[in-house]
Amino acid sequence: MKKITIIIPAYNEEESLPPLYERLEKLMSSMEHYEFEILFVNDGSKDNTINLIKEYREKDNRISYVDFSRNFGKEIAMVAGLDYATGDCVIFMDADLQDPPELIPELVKYWEEGYDDVYAKRNSRKGETWLKKFTSKMYYRVLQHLTNIPIQEDTGDFRLLDRRCVNALKKMRESQRQSKSMFSWIGYKKKEVLYDRDPRIAGKTKWNYKKLVDLAIDGITSFTTSPLRISTYISIPTFIVLFVYFVYVIAKCIVTNTMIQAYQAIILLILFFSGIQILLIGIIGEYLGRIFNESKNRPLYLVNEYNGEKEMND
Repeated sequence: MKKITIIIPAYNEEESLPPLYERLEKLMSSMEHYEFEILFVNDGSKDNTINLIKEYREKDNRISYVDFSRNFGKEIAMVAGLDYATGDCVIFMDADLQDPPELIPELVKYWEEGYDDVYAKRNSRKGETWLKKFTSKMYYRVLQHLTNIPIQEDTGDFRLLDRRCVNALKKMRESQRQSKSMFSWIGYKKKEVLYDRDPRIAGKTKWNYKKLVDLAIDGITSFTTSPLRISTYISIPTFIVLFVYFVYVIAKCIVTNTMIQAYQAIILLILFFSGIQILLIGIIGEYLGRIFNESKNRPLYLVNEYNGEKEMND
């Protein structure tokens, strides 16, 4: 039988785990022609999450877990899931049941038809504010214009990936990651499945606007150097405007035979160019910071234990 690994990053999800396991158990029972592995990645939870996962493993050998030494973030937890998954395909889903497990049979159906990346596209997003929906839409629009690869809009991490997609993603070891862009970058045969995203079943979202902004910046700077070209795009019209301005000043002096107040023009020009310099230095700084982080070549994560066995992290 083919084996399916369901990867579930978990951070302080003790309230969500019981209903999640119940629904997954029903799902696995209904898909008896497949072997399942439920791989939890405990991302340094401070509540009872890891103990609940261990309890599930004791009574169900289909449950596996990777326990991080501390909180490394969801993006890194997804990498660990890929590293430890043993299935012929993997399915990413959240622990909060916003991604319905009942959609998995449809994802598997298209995988069996030959698709390598079957991604769930959100038809509606219950429980999310208008501002979050609007900013998400604008982000994907900007990202699509800046990159030269197609980006799937209104999609999260809920998707099925064939083993060859998994192997491709495992080769990408950069520390500052944006998985949604990586899924697009690797290519392969993709299929869209629409679904209605449910509100969280318990707990609070771990994503505040600061984390979302950081993720958006990582997504843009990880996959395109287009922002660095802003200096070129700004410099050309700036010099044109500056040239026209000086022509105007000279012409005015000649025609009216008057002197302009030089200090006003100087102050305006200083402020204008200082603003541009600060903007461009900030953009360059983002890329230099990423070069600095990648040059350290640190491991992406450290594991405390895997299925009860302590990791030595050699």
